[in-house]
Amino acid sequence: MQQFIHAPEQAQLPLFEAFLAQPVLPGLKASEVTRKSSQPELFSELSLRGAPGHCQSLLAPVLRELSEEDETRWLTLIAPPSSLTQAWLRDAGLNRERILLLQPRGNQSPLQLACEALRLGRSHTVVSWLGNLNVTARQQLLRAAGAGNAQSLNIRLG
Repeated sequence: MQQFIHAPEQAQLPLFEAFLAQPVLPGLKASEVTRKSSQPELFSELSLRGAPGHCQSLLAPVLRELSEEDETRWLTLIAPPSSLTQAWLRDAGLNRERILLLQPRGNQSPLQLACEALRLGRSHTVVSWLGNLNVTARQQLLRAAGAGNAQSLNIRLG
């Protein structure tokens, strides 16, 4: 007869905080990497490389988790790739009733639209596909996220 030993379940950290709990670079102290739990990260990036189908498979659970947040505000997607259709959102199991898909209009850039969506504060998270961002663009997103009490997530596909 085999005996099974159950390890106590560990609490699951919120999205991305699990990665911050470990030092990223050799010699970097954990206290320099971790954030206070009461202060959410205002800007994050996720870089996905590979076949588009594989990248979407990796992205689906992240977006699904964000779409199911116990929050009255929206999950806003700014200028998503054309492959992220309403059908894909449905098939990926996202709560489409809590998602706004926005495309820039006229002379407006995706960065300007993302900053405006963050600043308004009607979204808990604004996900954008802005590619590689320079320091100025990151600072604009951080300031806008702080003003709207929101989080910015930039997806880099490569």
